[in-house]
Amino acid sequence: MLIRSGLVQVNGAVARPSLRLREGDHVRIEVPAAVPVEGLEPEDRALDIVFEDEHLMVIDKPAGLVVHPGAGVRSGTLVHALLHHAPEISGVGGEDRPGIVHRLDRDTTGLMVVAKTAHAHRALVAAIQAREVSRVYHALVWGEPAAREGLVDAPLGRDPRDRKRIAVVPSGRPARTHWRTLERLGLGSLLELRLETGRTHQIRVHLAHLGHPVIGDPVYGGRGKKQLRGGEGQRSLASALLECLPRQALHAIELGLDHPVTGDRLRFTRPAPDDFARALDMLRSRYSSAPASNP
Repeated sequence: MLIRSGLVQVNGAVARPSLRLREGDHVRIEVPAAVPVEGLEPEDRALDIVFEDEHLMVIDKPAGLVVHPGAGVRSGTLVHALLHHAPEISGVGGEDRPGIVHRLDRDTTGLMVVAKTAHAHRALVAAIQAREVSRVYHALVWGEPAAREGLVDAPLGRDPRDRKRIAVVPSGRPARTHWRTLERLGLGSLLELRLETGRTHQIRVHLAHLGHPVIGDPVYGGRGKKQLRGGEGQRSLASALLECLPRQALHAIELGLDHPVTGDRLRFTRPAPDDFARALDMLRSRYSSAPASNP
């Protein structure tokens, strides 16, 4: 688990699970702070439930909600709310992350599936690993990509200069993100993203690597420094966008999966929240929406 999380380095490089150690290798292991599972109490918190039956539920996660307890977060998570809404998920998939099949970052919004039974959890995890679950995201990014669409195929691991960040590193785990430009809007663009893999911070890091970081991203977005150095009109719009979006403009807009019991194909969509929509309207009002065609 530590290796797969990028927390083990061998001779200064992030280790792969298949790596064989040799005499003289220098191994560095970063052990994350343990999160006690005792006291994981249900909390009465509203959930935006898109679909639910006795096997699973699909929720629309708001910004600011952490999915499960971790370092520095002991309460107020999605898991605590799930335990209140559906006590039967306790222990499904693990005591510290009951029901959790996949995650969204704290400030990423949108659709998530949660397992309510052990069978559903096993089936959904296997489906994600087999790439049978479709996950589509929308993002507002700085600038206009030259191409209409593309693929970022760049391995990800812990940033050797800052272990709290993820970076593109040659020794990282394979990561692939398909992207498509939906609208070119001068200072920014609306992109559609489809995941082949689901690494931590994958979309945010890949878009920054592409040269078009997510607007409002406090870690990988540069806080719009380049845009804030432009002309007066550009500075004004960039400031307004950052004031509207104090978080990354990333939304899980579509989720498709086979029901783990019935086998029926389920597809859900949910529009982006108000702050995302307002920022998009700001860009549209300043720039005519240009067709996303090849240059």
